Amino acid sequence: MSLADELLADLEEDHERDRAAAEVLDALPAIPEEAMETDDTATNKAAAESDSVHSQLKLANSDRLRELMETVEGFFVKVRRAEDIVGPVEADPEYQLIVEVNMMVAEFDTEIGIIHKYSKDLYGRRFPELDSLVVAPLDYMLTARQLGNDLDRVKNNDQLQQLLTQATIMVVSVTASTTQGEMLSEADLARLFEACDLALELNQKKLRIYEYIESRMSFIAPNVSACVGAPCAAKLMGVAGGLTALSKMPACNIMLVGAEKKILSGFSQTQQLPHTGFIYHSQLVQELPPDLRRKTARIVSAKVALAARVDSFHECPSGHVGRSLRDEIEKKLDKMQEPPPVKAIKPLPAPIDMPGKRRGGKRVRKMKERYAVTEMRKQANRMTFGEIEDDAYQEDLGYTRGNLGKGGTGRIRAAQIDEKTKVRISKTLQKHMQKQQNYGGTTTIKKQVSGTASSVAFTPLQGLEIVNPGAAEKKVSEANAKYFSNATPFASVTPRI
Repeated sequence: MSLADELLADLEEDHERDRAAAEVLDALPAIPEEAMETDDTATNKAAAESDSVHSQLKLANSDRLRELMETVEGFFVKVRRAEDIVGPVEADPEYQLIVEVNMMVAEFDTEIGIIHKYSKDLYGRRFPELDSLVVAPLDYMLTARQLGNDLDRVKNNDQLQQLLTQATIMVVSVTASTTQGEMLSEADLARLFEACDLALELNQKKLRIYEYIESRMSFIAPNVSACVGAPCAAKLMGVAGGLTALSKMPACNIMLVGAEKKILSGFSQTQQLPHTGFIYHSQLVQELPPDLRRKTARIVSAKVALAARVDSFHECPSGHVGRSLRDEIEKKLDKMQEPPPVKAIKPLPAPIDMPGKRRGGKRVRKMKERYAVTEMRKQANRMTFGEIEDDAYQEDLGYTRGNLGKGGTGRIRAAQIDEKTKVRISKTLQKHMQKQQNYGGTTTIKKQVSGTASSVAFTPLQGLEIVNPGAAEKKVSEANAKYFSNATPFASVTPRI
């Protein structure tokens, strides 16, 4: 048989098989259309339930949560005191309830985190940048619920202004105008709103549990409540997982209980407050100046650790240990805030010993003369203003000899004159001697020829004539010697009538 004949035989067998299958289907009873529609509806409903946030949560819709909240509301109305407890506190049913709801608080945070992730995955298609701008889970879900598909509502939304800061609103508004997200369908928006409402409901239940624990802290942990306050004590016990777990924690870890990681993208890093938990945000710490809050938080954490250990053993149900610890904290805070003491100006005390006499005599005078400033150094240190020094051509720039050699004698080493043995003269005599030095001594003839005198003279007879300028002075001196000499008689005497 050839290859073509084999192919034709195979095709005939396939047709016969299809014909037999059709006959079998025709023999089966027909399925009504209503049943087919019901099956499709059930499939769609199952798919919708798998996409809903309730399929990922365990606590939100559980009977356990509903029963615990009803029990809490029942105990919330009752008023109890520490004297009402008979036997150990652990055996009291309300204490067991408080421990149970304390452990449930951590599950609340886990559920809210799951809803936050679900909301980010769903709303990230519309506004993917919002996750990095609003970090807190509840703030993110409330912002997403307020915006929805209309991102322009971020500017004039009163609820967002109460929820977010002005700087965050401005950054969200600018980013929303340039986002590349796509519009969400009505079904996706309904699922988003349902998830946000469920997260808010869980948060309200958690706050209600905190309020209940705070009202019962007076007889469960009286010392911790007296030390740091009932609200902060309730939060510490809620996050730590009970009083026993809190008592086992060191002080450095108690200070970090309730710390949240905040990422301020686009803002200054100085606004971040790392390592700040419930104790840092308590009223006792926040009343202080900002520069003392961290140190105070460490002090309070150490005292809370001691008070929690006292409460865990039920040693002081009255709470006086916590009050004493609170007094110690307040004393330390007052010591840190008080101004520094004023320094009083005290006079120096009277000396006990008389001051010793200084050494005197010939030996000391000789030593002083050896180290005294010489006259040569004094002249070198003196300067005459208005005179051109020898270094005018900057051969030795900055070097000068002062008044050395300018005294008239030309000597550099002048005669040493002792001021002690110098003859003292009156001021009148000094002025008289100075006048004589300026105008001449015993004669009015100048000792030196004027600098303007010249040896060339103009005469009417010969014109230019070389003369001796000192000749005239010589004639004057000869005439003075002839007429005013003590030994020369008068040339002629006229008799008196």
